[in-house]
Amino acid sequence: MTTIEQVQTELQGKNPRKVLRHALENYQNVALSFSGAEDVVLIDMALKIRPDIQIFCLDTGRLHPETYQFIEKVRKHYKIEIELLTPDYQSLEALVKQKGLFSFYEDGHKECCGIRKVAPLKRKLAQVDAWITGQRKDQSVDTRDSIPEIQVDPAFSTPEQTLIKFNPLVNQSSKQIWDYIEAFQVPFNELHQQGYISIGCEPCTRAVLPNQHERAGRWWWEDATKKECGLHIAKT
Repeated sequence: MTTIEQVQTELQGKNPRKVLRHALENYQNVALSFSGAEDVVLIDMALKIRPDIQIFCLDTGRLHPETYQFIEKVRKHYKIEIELLTPDYQSLEALVKQKGLFSFYEDGHKECCGIRKVAPLKRKLAQVDAWITGQRKDQSVDTRDSIPEIQVDPAFSTPEQTLIKFNPLVNQSSKQIWDYIEAFQVPFNELHQQGYISIGCEPCTRAVLPNQHERAGRWWWEDATKKECGLHIAKT
């Protein structure tokens, strides 16, 4: 029986379509995560391989208006269904009642992201055998430089469920992604034209200055080594 490590050896350094094809042809119950940013190229690539791919997006309730408009634009452009995952309202109401709407500026983004992003994602991933992300190494040198093309998910696998995670864009640069968007006329979020590169929730994202790293616009009030929300960090 082929192991995940053997498959990773085979897929290492391969182009995104090769990795996507392996994921979509070998896992029937697989879902693609769409963040509302430039990882829309994954949708464009995946639909050419398997038109019935599950696609989901985390609706935190705090996204930019442009991101919501973009999600709808993608849905109509490709004539697809996009499942929007929302936070548990009781957990969210309790947080806001106790700490207000902007507690993350004072005590860090981990708690808010845990409720708005991590918990809804965990619910979804418990229903699939594999998922596909748009992570790239060049997005964060500190936390994403060793991402493989395929792995046993270190954050969401459980003793009862071995969840497989695919990262087809891992070796792609931002320039390569935008070359693809331009070449294939892929829809993109209008915020990218306003200086936004890495796009998350509205209160926690801002445009970056020329030559700044893209993650500089995320959780800018926190230490540079904490630029993750918990979706891709192994449990400790």
